[in-house]
Amino acid sequence: MATMDQCLKALQGILGDLAANPAAEGLDRSLSCRLTDLDQVVLGRLSSGAVRDLHPVPNSPTLPKADIRLTMASDDLVALTDGRLAFGSAWASGRVKLEAGLRDLLRLRKLL
Repeated sequence: MATMDQCLKALQGILGDLAANPAAEGLDRSLSCRLTDLDQVVLGRLSSGAVRDLHPVPNSPTLPKADIRLTMASDDLVALTDGRLAFGSAWASGRVKLEAGLRDLLRLRKLL
């Protein structure tokens, strides 16, 4: 199981690359990443070509629903960022879940 510090670093890397992509220009969305094995949710925002305000909070059903929502185990998050796991195969196998509105999903498809 990865630590929360490893997860925050991994998220900053993967989401930072995504936000810096020219196709993400003008994207301003709230995001969350639920880490199932740590029972934590990392909240943040993609805007102005960067990831902002990443912070972990305890998992709770009362959390506000983010525009873009990821769900995975902490080890899968770290594996995604160090190249041991491809997003497409992880998503297809159910190891990673991505939820967003249709417009955001279409836009993210170009970025991933």
